[in-house]
Amino acid sequence: MERLGTGIGWRPEIADAVERMPGIDWVEAVAENVCPGHLPESLRRLRERGVTVIPHGVSLGLGGADRPDETRLTALAERAEALDSPLVTEHIAFVRAGGPLTASPRLEAGHLLPVPRTRDALDVLCENIRVAQDALPVPLAVENIAALIAWPGEEMTEGQFLYDLADRTGVRLLIDVANLHTNHVNRAEDPAKSLAELPLEAIAYVHVAGGFERDGVWHDSHAHPVPDAVLDILTDLASRVSPPGVLLERDENFPEPAELERELGAIRGALEKGRAAREATAGRRTASPQHSPVEPPADTTTARQRLALAQTALLSALVAGTPVPEGFDRVRLGVQARALAGKRADVVAKVAPELPHILGQAYRPAFLAYAQGHPMTGGYRQDALDFAGHVLSAGHPEDATARRQLRTWHLDRSAPTPPSHRPATRLARATRKVLLRR
Repeated sequence: MERLGTGIGWRPEIADAVERMPGIDWVEAVAENVCPGHLPESLRRLRERGVTVIPHGVSLGLGGADRPDETRLTALAERAEALDSPLVTEHIAFVRAGGPLTASPRLEAGHLLPVPRTRDALDVLCENIRVAQDALPVPLAVENIAALIAWPGEEMTEGQFLYDLADRTGVRLLIDVANLHTNHVNRAEDPAKSLAELPLEAIAYVHVAGGFERDGVWHDSHAHPVPDAVLDILTDLASRVSPPGVLLERDENFPEPAELERELGAIRGALEKGRAAREATAGRRTASPQHSPVEPPADTTTARQRLALAQTALLSALVAGTPVPEGFDRVRLGVQARALAGKRADVVAKVAPELPHILGQAYRPAFLAYAQGHPMTGGYRQDALDFAGHVLSAGHPEDATARRQLRTWHLDRSAPTPPSHRPATRLARATRKVLLRR
């Protein structure tokens, strides 16, 4: 397996710092934020220097009941080819539910949600991964996710689930040690036991990230320093195997470059500590448990239908206020529902920054109130349009100037043809600027 070394998540906000940072062997970029025909100049320069760039997908929903969307797979393949990547990565999660399998409206989570560790879910996931592997030009690795909630009636531990998944499909694993810590706090799962059950030889690389604890719940924020508990899990992993690569993730609240470099130094220190322990115990550590290969089922139709019903019921409870499915922790589901609504508000503010600018301090409470009765059924850009239309239809904002600005914004972006492709675009933009200043 290719040795990657030490890397960092490439984000536009820290692109310049990443280029100047010493000791960076590779970077990872969110696949959906990269356009193959218009690669960011920073990524181009990194590639020219020989720095490996790996696209990391977030929207396939390989753990969902539906088969992977061909358009999304094609897009991920294009990014791998444009970046000349040795592999691509995604998540063991579902991100949408509903649709034809349940004869119900399609719902989008806007977030990575855990799949139940059951035979049905494993059968479906294995088939979805095989479909993805066939469509991609390079190997695929899939990541364990952080979770606030646990499914009732699970039949396997996380380690067993991942072992069988790799055993049946040959897929590589992206192990996120921060997510193991999250599941330790939120689901009382032992990280050491999970590591002991993993097929260590299948590990493609490792994620390390920070978070915070509030009211006994760990939030995997990617916006806080990496805690010692996560570094300890990384050391434990490195005492068992030399991971091909380790990457620091940071998505928000970016510190000064020197602080990121210190975190990378702490990661290298944890790896070195684990390596020393591995060498000291060479020949005395017990091998990972061996599992018998499981034959894939001939047909997953029934399993997909059962999984679809279960995932739709859960997602509907989280985003549409329907009753909590039997067996779930109602309090924890409430925490997850509020987190999903908050994330929606934050991401919409990023993809449509004009909305919080126009609405001011009223933006967030207005969006959270909107989200309670309006599940996301498309992407975040459509969500922004739907929210703006809802605000206008309710006769808000009360300020006439703000209402005019919001109406102009909504009309401009809800037109069938994007503004940049219409005649007299420059004149229209100039007119809008005048209106927005009034």
